[in-house]
Amino acid sequence: MPADPRLFRFATSTWLLAALLAAPPVHAGDAHAALADCDSDEVGRVLAPAAATDTAARGYWLDRHRIAWPGAPMHGNFVLHHSAHASVVATPGLPVRGSDARWPLVRDAAPLPEALRRRFAFIGDGPRLRLQLADDAIRTLLRGELVLTQEDERGRVVRSTRLQHPGALDDLYAAAAAGHAPPLGPLLGEHASSLRVWAPTAREVSVCLYDTVDGPATARLPLVRESATGAWTRHVDDDLSGRAYTYLVDVVVPGTGVVRNRVTDPYSVALTANSMRSVFFDLDADDLKPAGWDGHDRPAPLASMVDMAIYELHVRDFSRDDASVPATHRGTYTAFTQADSHGVRHLRALRQAGITDIHLLPVFDLATVPESVCIEPDVPAAAADSEAQQAAVMAVAADDCFNWGYDPYHFNAPEGSFATDATDPAVRIREFRAMVQSLHAHGLRVGMDVVYNHTTASGQSPRSVLDRVVPGYYHRLDANGAVERSTCCDNTATEHAMMARLMIDSAGLWVRHYGIDSFRFDLMGHQPREAMQRLQARVDAAAGRRVELIGEGWDFGEVAGGRRFVQASQGSLQGSGIATFSDRARDAIRGGGPADSGSALFVQGYANGLHYADNGRGTGATRSDLLHAADLVRAGLAGTLAGYRMVAADGTDTPLSGLDYKGQPAGYAAQPAEVVNYVENHDNQTLFDINVFKLPAGTSAAERARVQVLALALNAFSQGIAYFHAGGELLRSKSLDRNSFDSGDWFNRIDWTGRTNHVGTGLPPANTNEKDWDLMRPLMRDAAISPTPADIAFTRDAFLDLLRIRASSTLLRLRNAEDVARRLRFHNTGPDQNPVVIVGEIDGRGYEGANFQALLYLVNVSPDAQTVVIPALAGRDWSLHPVHREPGSADDRPYDTRYDIDSGQFDVAARTAVVLVID
Repeated sequence: MPADPRLFRFATSTWLLAALLAAPPVHAGDAHAALADCDSDEVGRVLAPAAATDTAARGYWLDRHRIAWPGAPMHGNFVLHHSAHASVVATPGLPVRGSDARWPLVRDAAPLPEALRRRFAFIGDGPRLRLQLADDAIRTLLRGELVLTQEDERGRVVRSTRLQHPGALDDLYAAAAAGHAPPLGPLLGEHASSLRVWAPTAREVSVCLYDTVDGPATARLPLVRESATGAWTRHVDDDLSGRAYTYLVDVVVPGTGVVRNRVTDPYSVALTANSMRSVFFDLDADDLKPAGWDGHDRPAPLASMVDMAIYELHVRDFSRDDASVPATHRGTYTAFTQADSHGVRHLRALRQAGITDIHLLPVFDLATVPESVCIEPDVPAAAADSEAQQAAVMAVAADDCFNWGYDPYHFNAPEGSFATDATDPAVRIREFRAMVQSLHAHGLRVGMDVVYNHTTASGQSPRSVLDRVVPGYYHRLDANGAVERSTCCDNTATEHAMMARLMIDSAGLWVRHYGIDSFRFDLMGHQPREAMQRLQARVDAAAGRRVELIGEGWDFGEVAGGRRFVQASQGSLQGSGIATFSDRARDAIRGGGPADSGSALFVQGYANGLHYADNGRGTGATRSDLLHAADLVRAGLAGTLAGYRMVAADGTDTPLSGLDYKGQPAGYAAQPAEVVNYVENHDNQTLFDINVFKLPAGTSAAERARVQVLALALNAFSQGIAYFHAGGELLRSKSLDRNSFDSGDWFNRIDWTGRTNHVGTGLPPANTNEKDWDLMRPLMRDAAISPTPADIAFTRDAFLDLLRIRASSTLLRLRNAEDVARRLRFHNTGPDQNPVVIVGEIDGRGYEGANFQALLYLVNVSPDAQTVVIPALAGRDWSLHPVHREPGSADDRPYDTRYDIDSGQFDVAARTAVVLVID
């Protein structure tokens, strides 16, 4: 709509702006043609092709008036060119062609405001320029094509660039991200419906309405722009519940032109099969709730975050191969409602022993799993080391029913492939809630693995949602304007106000409408600490209680070291109450690192033979290596606390922040609640599989089970949050697969009955494993590695005992760093220690929930019995923990522990974790 030029003030000729404002909008044609766009096979139609295809964006629009061009020379004239039809051509040595209007920019020597300086500290030096226009003029500019040029005195182009505009959008439309901003997405009231979508750079936005989920469009309605927020809205005096819709967004896409994108709602709460259309739903509607959903009993809030004992599980893995689940429910949300299935009985046993949270791998809408028809591979019966199984699986991987789910499509709607009927958008909502309700009924809290750090696609890809609504805003860009992909995929930019809002709004939705109790954040270190703290406040408010947040705090990529913002990473979350996974004890216990291949796969760790039971693979481990690994294990047992002090292998009294972990401080946390301890999760080889590589040849299946229990025990005894991967207690194998994210059901199976662990069921998929196949073949052929049902039952029952021991006393869940420092003491340390035995004593006197005057754990990882003499423990009445003494205790070796009260000598059986107490 043309605006009055008198509203604007600027430093150049008024006729240029008038020409811009008078430029006619691009239309697709008559109403019939516009409605046809709703049903076209094309999801993006070019209305006016771009005259130039160069999309490099080296300039930064810092706020509404400030522009920076890092790396450009300081001399020359700088001009901003605009085109309503994407017709700008900026050829070096020639004047600009196709520009509707041009604005000479003035140099800006004024200091940047501190917040702006911090936000753009990473961009480097270069000319800083100022655009003197009123807000409405800038809003108009942002809806067209913009090219910044450096020109000589004759107006010829020296160089040119496009602009990265998130800074300008965040400044100009700050009201859209404010706490009081109206909600986005579909809203339903009594006999009324409305939509709200943030699209500040769009020229026009309309909504296509469909009477059925897969029928043709029946209406196309224009939305109205809100000048202050950049949002577009539409109100209808009708109840549109259950009706499908999509948006048509007319927007300039750099290098493509003016495009009409048909796109789903970024705030979709429901979707048709395969995410083709969004659906109007009021999530508070009764027909979207299973019986008894409102007010259903939920587990009581935890007294402390360290009380969390988490079990990580994939929805499809849970029941896909469980014959006790009716076929129509296998692999679905509803499998969790089958009270007598093998899987549900197993979960109940875990809860009774001490597991508090089931953390589900991603269950929001995924991009790569067909929801309506997926292909089941025909896996042949073949040799243990055959390539045939993986070939069959990978031949259909793009169309099969499995993926971990780290490929987000829509953040606010449940995934349809886990529903019994993906064609009815209401079913997945009801069934998701029924799953949560069932887990709550068993006393299990429900955690959700969320992936806000990247999307599956960006740009004009059909699977791109955010970037086709607001091109260039939602993703983090490099110095040339290309999307960063350090996470694996197309990185989102949660440092931008509206991407942060989307993340925070989404988490709040899952808590309020689906009863989610806790979250695990994928690659959380790629997000700002400040945004995560705001998210914490939102979800707590939505729940009316604390919602625990944990995440991967790895520090890498374009944001590493706080380059762009203070990250939600291991080194930056101290005092936040948000927890990160610790790799310190994980790597020390397992050996090597998570991405090893080749000979590095055989590097041993503390639990599987480092130096003391060499596997003969030539890794050359020394006693010094073993001593350092033991110190790192103790660091994990002490909650990875930066300030905790102990006697290290060199004999010095040192804080854990002074202990080296691959060039980093071993201790980094301020409180035990900020650390997640684990030895296995969905990533990388399972614990059993990594031990296939690392344990000495000839290690029996029964001894492999004992090594598994030792690693689980060190995890269970560690201060902080305990995290376990589904099936670790069943010796779960993925047939040595190092990355089973798309390896199909075959390589991700769990047998809850404990008859098999699926090791030796074919070489793992070639895409991430082929380079190591020759190392794997002899291991796969070794039938002695395969556990018997008795080995699996022992591991399971021993794990349940470990959970019971952890749950029995707050001494294994100390509340704060001061408690850990005051009450936890390690014995058998320093250069003269017996390094294969860890001894930790915890003082329980006067501690709430301790239940014992003292607790002592001894973990002997050696294949031989060991003796340690600790005079400080002499003269005290130590006895086996009650769980060890129970008639049904899984492990009889703790009974072989001998303690001499006079000398403080302990004789500990081979490969045994034992807990002693003083009542």
